[in-house]
Amino acid sequence: MIPDSFIEELKYASPVEQIIASYVTLKRAGTRLTGLCPFHSEKTPSFTVFADGQNYYCFGCGKGGDVITFIRDIENLGYVDAIRFLAGKAGLTVPEDAESNREAKQRARILEMNRLAARYFHEQLRSDTGRAARQYLLGRGLTGKTIRRFGIGYAPDTWDSLRNHLRQKGFSDADMQSAGLVKPGKSGNSYDVFRARVIFPIIDLRGAVIAFGGRLMQGEGPKYLNSSDTPVFRKSRNLFALNYAKAANSDTLILGEGYMDVIAMHQAGLENAVATLGTSLTPEQSRLIAQYAKKVVIAYDSDKAGQDATKRAINLFNQTGVSVSVLSMEGAKDPDEYIQKHGADGFDRLVGASKSAVDFEVGKLKAQHNLADPESRVQFLNAFCRLMADIQNDIVREVYIGSMAEQLKIGREGIASSVNTLRKQGFRATKKREAHNLVTSVQDNLGTTDKRQGKLGANADIASLAAQEQLIMILMRHPDFYSAISGKLSPEDFGDSGLRDIFSAISERLSSSLPIEPIHLSGMLQPREMGKLTGLLVKSRELEFYKTQIDDFINTIKKAQGKKSAQELSEMSPEEYSRYINSLRTGKK
Repeated sequence: MIPDSFIEELKYASPVEQIIASYVTLKRAGTRLTGLCPFHSEKTPSFTVFADGQNYYCFGCGKGGDVITFIRDIENLGYVDAIRFLAGKAGLTVPEDAESNREAKQRARILEMNRLAARYFHEQLRSDTGRAARQYLLGRGLTGKTIRRFGIGYAPDTWDSLRNHLRQKGFSDADMQSAGLVKPGKSGNSYDVFRARVIFPIIDLRGAVIAFGGRLMQGEGPKYLNSSDTPVFRKSRNLFALNYAKAANSDTLILGEGYMDVIAMHQAGLENAVATLGTSLTPEQSRLIAQYAKKVVIAYDSDKAGQDATKRAINLFNQTGVSVSVLSMEGAKDPDEYIQKHGADGFDRLVGASKSAVDFEVGKLKAQHNLADPESRVQFLNAFCRLMADIQNDIVREVYIGSMAEQLKIGREGIASSVNTLRKQGFRATKKREAHNLVTSVQDNLGTTDKRQGKLGANADIASLAAQEQLIMILMRHPDFYSAISGKLSPEDFGDSGLRDIFSAISERLSSSLPIEPIHLSGMLQPREMGKLTGLLVKSRELEFYKTQIDDFINTIKKAQGKKSAQELSEMSPEEYSRYINSLRTGKK
């Protein structure tokens, strides 16, 4: 068994768009890349690569999956050989099975230690030891309900309290070091990493505590201290509060800088807020956000560091196709302070009035130049033209060029000519017709995908099949909903064999608190099932799901199991037929 930690490394070392581009000529159309399918003959591109989801799908033949699945099909390799193939390209060494088992056990122990540590920190906050920390949090405007919801805790001002607590639970110092909870001291003894800090547990989408952030209340030292990278945590690949924000069922996420900012926004009713983890936004985090949002409102601090981080974030989101707007917080340095000064309603209005990313960039350029000075004005216009050349949307570009020409009282043609020259030199325009054709292809093929993948059996129930698909899509989007399905439904309840295998693989991993991204499922599924799964993921991109839907889907599946074919009905006795009709009416099998 290849450990998940290695599969994660392989995924980030082998971006699907780069690997596929070495086999297929791809053209960008918005957030997608398209090309002629390498698995069947076609003249109109229907093969689509989704960089934000790190998967691909052909709307013509139904082939799809992750980067491993692609290599399996294109190179005719088995699962392990495909991994070795990709690892060789990336300069990675595939671990042996014995090492894989050790890593799986280590990962499980780290998650258990984190769970116990989170409970310990929260208990310390509620005790006399945490009185000052409680006063600090209440003084920052947090309510007891919010503190409990986020599991906020306190690390006592000692060197070994958590270490001793976990020793009593049977964990060694080496275990705790692997979890990043303690460090080795000069004397040979370990000491706690988090001391005299308010603690914020970092929880993944499956509800597991994967790391911690510690906030210093007073004294010397870094303001924030975050867990180091471990086998279950990578700062660059996770977001604080995404486990809550994704449940807000909004197509917009608010991106803040720190834990307190995000928690304050959630308490104010803006439960779609998330934060990076002590670092600037990373490409991995921008792709993760693109899986859950079509629009991002950046709510970084108003200082220079925050503004620089905003520009970097805008550039990253432009690559994923996520629409971006930026908050302008006058009179406050961050969302937490703004909410304290102007209340939840005031901040909500601020979010509604957020400026587009283009307005933000133009405003920064204006602040850097004296437009009354001719030389400085020329420098501004050169920078403005470079900014406009980066904009792929023709309408947006034309509107801003016209507006700037009017503001500066100069000819619009001169600005437009400079922008067009820059675009011809180094920037590729997006062709509207290609984008339109892609969208049309997606819409036309969504309804016929299942027909291409195989005809339904004569006794198959279409409503049940749809319910099976919906449950899989829900789990892929909301893995924490598994508890609402577990125990009520088993793989045997799935009438479609492909969906049965997919649900079985998802259930097996979720029951062990393991990730279920396509690349983690590809070792459990055949390429055909990976194609079916990816087809469902493509459909789910435009859908919203709610926990309340789950029981309805389960009932639909259960009811279908009791339906009889015409042949079976004809062979029933009057008494059997009567019982069968009554069972349908009562919803029982």
